[in-house]
This record gives sequence, structure tokens and C-alpha cells, in this order.
Amino acid sequence: MACQCIVGGLIAFLLVLLFLYNYIFTLVKGFNKARTSLSMHFPKCTNKTGNAKVVGNGSTTDVIIVGAGVAGSALAYTLGKDGRRVQVVERDLNEPNRIVGEALIPGGYLKLIELGLQDCADKIDAQRLFGFVMYKDGKYVKLPYPLKIFDSDVSGRSFHNGRFVQKMRNKAASLPNVSLEQGTVTSLLEENGTIKGVHYKTKSGQQLTAFAPLTIVCDGCFSNLRRSLFNPKVDIPSHSVGFIMENCDLPYANYGHYIVVNPSVVLFYSISSTEVRCLVDVPSQKLPSVCNGEMAHYLKTVVAPQIPQELYAAFISAIDKGNNIRTMPNRVMAAAPHPTPGALLMGDAFNMRHSFTGGGMTVALSDVVVLRDLLRPLHDLSDSSALCKYLETFFILRKPMASTINILAHVMHRVISNSSSDPEIDGMRQACLGYLSLGGRFSNGLMALLSGLNSRPLSLLLHFLAISIYGVGRLLLPFPSPKRMWTGARFIWVASGILFPLIKSEGVRPMFFPLTMPAYYRASPVKNKE
Repeated sequence: MACQCIVGGLIAFLLVLLFLYNYIFTLVKGFNKARTSLSMHFPKCTNKTGNAKVVGNGSTTDVIIVGAGVAGSALAYTLGKDGRRVQVVERDLNEPNRIVGEALIPGGYLKLIELGLQDCADKIDAQRLFGFVMYKDGKYVKLPYPLKIFDSDVSGRSFHNGRFVQKMRNKAASLPNVSLEQGTVTSLLEENGTIKGVHYKTKSGQQLTAFAPLTIVCDGCFSNLRRSLFNPKVDIPSHSVGFIMENCDLPYANYGHYIVVNPSVVLFYSISSTEVRCLVDVPSQKLPSVCNGEMAHYLKTVVAPQIPQELYAAFISAIDKGNNIRTMPNRVMAAAPHPTPGALLMGDAFNMRHSFTGGGMTVALSDVVVLRDLLRPLHDLSDSSALCKYLETFFILRKPMASTINILAHVMHRVISNSSSDPEIDGMRQACLGYLSLGGRFSNGLMALLSGLNSRPLSLLLHFLAISIYGVGRLLLPFPSPKRMWTGARFIWVASGILFPLIKSEGVRPMFFPLTMPAYYRASPVKNKE
């Protein structure tokens, strides 16, 4: 009874914290709205000052974008629509064929609407996503996204990545001031510490140099230019092994399905009306070879016996085809801002997280929105030093969405996957699944974070605290013996050891105290037209 009172008191204390946080957030939101209204007198960049530099093909360019994936295409369309002259150099303009970047969570779809790109998810046989289902030990837990307050069109989307990217490229290229060119950027052009443009090779092999006041590198996870701007640390905790299952009906239509197996997780989601993508998460140190048949054997003997019966036949049939199994490393790279005059990194070239929660495209689109709003007041981008100092604000304003999704992706993968034999991790897994099954405010709050609809890092911290309290309560009940208390203490220690290093890597101050950072208030270096 005493233990129940303690747990009840802790939960009550947590609810009080949530109330106080919501109150404080309302005040801060009002302050931000007032701050935004003060900057509304700056006109949009529809008229250029005529001081853009000459590029290799003889036109004038304000911004060079390297890469035309999701981030690069969205940015090109957005800046072009605002009147910028944009040159995009993409290594391969053929339709991409990837096994990741196929799920867009609701928060990302809202950003797509904000950018005017929502029609890019139409007419590509995209499937709506209303949430996901967790399957473990023969039981399903259905977890819908909290979408009731939004229009009926708002939900997640899943699709063939290549179809989505091609529509975004075509929409960007439809603007007369956006040039989309196939070529390989070999290096950045630097003069006295300032990036002035790029050297690139065209499809025909011609060597050209393009100049612009601002070069934005969006060449993806395999970027060969990011090391020119900073020295990143890239981790590969696991690989995604993907293939397509045809004419397969998922137990819950329009829901992603997470199947918790040993040693990790299998994810199923529809990418068209007739195709289901299967992604098997395999720890990097245990990745079998696809070429010699080891992977097919691994999938059949280790993973398949743990798949739900209603998916088993389609799973085996897809493996037996033998020609569509592909692997993709799950790269994790914390954003490490390194301001460089004349250049900016974006997308997976700048920041990567585990693909477990499908938040990568949402972070990229959110970053495009932030950058668009920062550049809109500027008529002139030629003062690289002043622009670089001003764009330090970008690294702060992107933090809420980016850090929340980054941390959730890592924590959920670490906790839900079975790759760890640590009993405390297993306790956290049970606590997380149990917390999600509580429903109401608890599961809705966590699902709002997982869907990108809530980008407040403090909400993430409070829900993590709630899961920890719930997990310790389960360990202590019905009688808090010394052994259970010790296990509970270890549970808290391991949980903190997962979360707090991630918060440290993202930055405590920009995550939780952005209003204390001078760059948050930095004014745009607007120059009057002569």
C-alpha cells in the first residue's frame, strides 16, 4: 500500500509538471508570436539587387543547391517561389530506388503543406498512415496518431521514395528561376575562408564552375562534401534489410506494423496499393551477406519463425524470389554546427538519426521551413560574413523538431529492439510498451512526439520520466523488497545512461533554454535597395 501511494504521488507530481510546462509554453509561444510580428515589416525577396555572380553556364545565381533529394528539391522550390535564382546540381536525375525514406509522419506532412508541396504526395499511389501497431508475444497494441484536431487530409504518408522525389524535382524545375542540372560536384570553391561556389562535372564530362553568394549542400547520407565543412562522427548501430511483399494484406490497414523479434525489430508498411515494404533491423556486427545466400537463410531461419502467422507466407514468398533483398546502413550523426561563410549543410549531409521512427524527411522539411523564414527578409546575400553570423540562428530554431525526433529515434530503437541482453533494457522495453498501452493522455502524448506533431523537447523529457516512474512502479509492486529496489535503481541508472548522453550531444542549452542564447534574437542583415 505504501508503495502504491509513492507511485501515485510521483504520477501526481508529474501531472503537475505537465500542467506547469503547458502554461510556460503558452507564454513562450505568445512571446515568439510577438517576435515574429515584429519582423513582418521586412518585404519578401521578390526583387533582386542585381549583384549575383556569374555562373558557369552564363546565368545569374543567388543560391547553389548540391543535391536534389527531399531536402534539396523542397528547398529549391521554396527559395525559387520566393524569387531567388536557384541552381541545383544533382548527381543522378533518374528516379531514385531506395528502401528508406518511404514513410512521412504527420508532422512532416504538415510541413509539406506549409511549403505548398502536398500535391507531391498525390497520384503516386501513396498510402495514408494513421499510426502504428506493436506486436510482441502474440499480442497487438494499436497506437493511432492524435489527428482529431486536424483536417481529414492530415495523416502520415507512405510511398515509393523515388516517385515522391521525382514529383518534387519536377515541381521545383517548373519554376522559371530554378535550374536543375545533372552533374557531380567535385569540390567547393573557397577563397579566403569563404565558399564562393562549386566545381562540378556535367553529365557529358564538361568541367564547370558555378558561383553564388550562398551554397547549400544537401547531397545526402553519402555526402562527399560534408568533410569540407566539418569533421563528423558517424555511427552505424544497425542495418535495414529491405524487400517488397506483393499482394499482402496487413492485419491493420493504413498502420505501420512493428514486430518485436529476437534480435531486433521487423517493420511492415504499405508503399502502394499492392506492395508492402518489409524492413528487418539487423545489428551491424551480425549482418549476413546477401550475395552468397546467407541473408536469405538468416531471414528464413531466425526471423521468419517469429513473424505473425498472417504475414508468414508472404514473408517467405518474398525471400524466395531472391532478387530484391537490399541492405542500407542506419547512420547516426549528431548535428555539429560549423558556421562557414557562404555555405550551409542541410538534410542527411548535416544530421542523421536511426530510421526506426521514420522521422528523417520530417526533420529535413522542418529545416527548409526554418531556413525559408530566415532568408525571406534578405534582399542581398552577398555579405557572406554577416549572413553566416545571422544563420547561426538556424541551428537554434531547428532544435525543437530535430532534437526531439533524433532522440526518440535512438531511444526507441535501443529500447524496443531485442539486440541487448541487458535485463534493465528488457525492463525498459516492457515499461515502454506498457506505457503506450495505457491509452489516453499517456499514449497520445508519446504518439504526438513520435508523429512529429509535438516538437517540444521538454515534453519528451517528461514522458521519459513518466515511463521511468511507470517502469519502477511495476518493478516494486506489490512489495518493494530490497532486491526489487536495487533493480529499480539500476533501471533508472540505465535509462538515464541512454537519454542524457543524447541530450548532451544535441545541446542542453539550445534544446531547453533557447531564449538564453544571443543568436536567437539576431536580426537579419537587411540592406536597403539603392
